[in-house]
Amino acid sequence: MPATGISGRLRSSRGHSESKEVLLCLALATLLSAAFVLFSLHRGYTLYYGDAASHLNIARRLTDGRNPGYEQLGTVWLPLPHVLMAPLARYDSLWRSGLAGAIPAAVFFVLGTGFLYAAVRHATGSRAAAIAAAGLFAGNPNLLYLQSTPMNEPIFLGLFAAAVYFAVRGQALGAGVAILLATLTRYDAWFVIPFFVLFFLLGRSVKAAVLFLLLASLGPLYWFAHNQYIYSDALEFYRGPHAPRAIYQRGLDRGYARHPADHNLVVAARYYRRATELALGRPLIWLAAAGIALALIRRSTRALALLALPAPFYILSLHSGGTPIHVPDLYPHSYYNTRYALAVLPACAAAAGVLAGILPRPALRVLAAVALLTVGLGGWLLHPSVESWITWKESQVNSRGRRQWTGEAAEFFRRAYRPGDGIFTASGDVLAVYQTAGISLRETLNDGYGLAHLPAVQRPDLFLHERWIVCVAGDAMSFQLVNPRRYARLAERVAAFTADREPVIEIYRKLP
Repeated sequence: MPATGISGRLRSSRGHSESKEVLLCLALATLLSAAFVLFSLHRGYTLYYGDAASHLNIARRLTDGRNPGYEQLGTVWLPLPHVLMAPLARYDSLWRSGLAGAIPAAVFFVLGTGFLYAAVRHATGSRAAAIAAAGLFAGNPNLLYLQSTPMNEPIFLGLFAAAVYFAVRGQALGAGVAILLATLTRYDAWFVIPFFVLFFLLGRSVKAAVLFLLLASLGPLYWFAHNQYIYSDALEFYRGPHAPRAIYQRGLDRGYARHPADHNLVVAARYYRRATELALGRPLIWLAAAGIALALIRRSTRALALLALPAPFYILSLHSGGTPIHVPDLYPHSYYNTRYALAVLPACAAAAGVLAGILPRPALRVLAAVALLTVGLGGWLLHPSVESWITWKESQVNSRGRRQWTGEAAEFFRRAYRPGDGIFTASGDVLAVYQTAGISLRETLNDGYGLAHLPAVQRPDLFLHERWIVCVAGDAMSFQLVNPRRYARLAERVAAFTADREPVIEIYRKLP
């Protein structure tokens, strides 16, 4: 038999074996994902994150509201997660429980696990290395919790792992499509585009680099066009009133202290490193440092180093002041954005897998994989309580007061609201009240409805037709109601809800 025929059969056999391994990996990841989704749902954790409820309500507004449709995508938050959630968010039970958002996150967590396995398997040629990488990624409880909620990080991680898998195989088309979708999920993906282009150029393929660039750039270009069309400013997502930088600046204007990492690169790196230690565990980070260095040296594994690109992105974001991260043992000793540390989990998991893959004998590689999984996941197994999961702890601590007044206000409306009454309402976290109470967003008028909302704020005596008004104390509508100048009193305050460190939510009933 010719040598080419033998090598072809060997390649085909190995490819078939790898495909079966990936399918088994996907099946195991699906079981693990589903278990955590059901766990969070049963414990009531699915919507602890304020952003989770907000993502879900944006998706709901695409199909439910006074003017549902494209404009409800809004700005700042990128559109793909909301588009993925929207078909499920149409169903009241899935919307109210949060499953409409948790299911897409879980699906991409599973896909990310499979793509990471395949990438490490192909790059190292080692099954044990791939098992170690996929196990360290999928076994992290902080990610497992996050993928059981309507958050967009698991969707990004799944797409990013797919992009690196295609880069490992030298396939610019697949990598370009994956990054295109990732750029419509999180801004992290915008940052990585030039590095992927450089990777393909260093692979001596100008055609591949150009193809990747053309595909990946479509995402940012579309978002510029979207913001120009809806808001008449292509950079509304960056410099508008709801952008992170604007929110941070408003905090400074109100007297909040400047974040220590603001324009201090060394401190920014320190905060991000500490967040990764809490979210990934120190042992995995120590292993990853050696593994990433090794991956860069070896040509076959060099593409895996692309997985580390989110780290400099977040350090630079901390430095710019637009994306603060708070950890409990550093000033200001609180919890905020700790989930951003999970962006480097695929890199750390793959790097650990590379360490196992360099060993010369299969038995040694298996022993190394077992050792890596034990070291990387042992701490979580020894301390399985949710209290040790930094992402869960952040969502629990920061949502305590919000969940209290949301539940109380929702109970008020369950008793008092009649279909067709109508509610003029603040948006943001307040929309969770109607989600919890089971009131369709079509019954509400909020600032997502543009021209229909503004006249009611400026002249409620003429344009306010809803029976109920829900305000955040001190906002524009609240001021109009308690300080009438050009008209008689329109409404009476019938209830107010708040909690420690939370705003006062006021409920008014319009007078006959």
